[in-house]
Amino acid sequence: MNVPETFFSVREELTLFGLSCVSGAVIGMCYDAVMAFRLILRHKTWLTALEDLIFLAAYAVFLSAFAAVAAHGELRFYYIIGNVLGFALCHFTLGSIFIRLLGRIYMKTAMLVRAVTAPVRRFYVLISKKARVKFVGSSKFLRKSIKMINLLLPNQWLLRYNEKNIKRKNVNNVAEKK
Repeated sequence: MNVPETFFSVREELTLFGLSCVSGAVIGMCYDAVMAFRLILRHKTWLTALEDLIFLAAYAVFLSAFAAVAAHGELRFYYIIGNVLGFALCHFTLGSIFIRLLGRIYMKTAMLVRAVTAPVRRFYVLISKKARVKFVGSSKFLRKSIKMINLLLPNQWLLRYNEKNIKRKNVNNVAEKK
């Protein structure tokens, strides 16, 4: 009966540790991409927390897949240590450079977009100022017109035919004569 080996040699464990360090660096680059997304599109803290939870869930799936494919389904603690070490090395070396570079590119692009759209924004401000004066004047006129209409129309609750049990003058009661 052939019994498969259930243990790893030192060489295989070092290879797995190196693979986990490299995969941790890849995970660090993915996290830097998420941070770049946050830099470009600022959003609220609850959405940031949700993104971090999704990232951690994806990391958990990756770790279990790594253990299943590379380590015959065995999850060892040094895989996590290798991932954290690779993540930290990538994040604090290449990642910080990447984020700074992306920030500069973003700022230069934003300045270029502002310069290109400046005439459009100035035209919009000019038109909105003129339109605001017209609309404020027309809204005052509309408000005065509504008040005048309300003055001309009598209040429906004060109308005579809405009142109940009214004694009418000059009307004979037809039922009493018979």
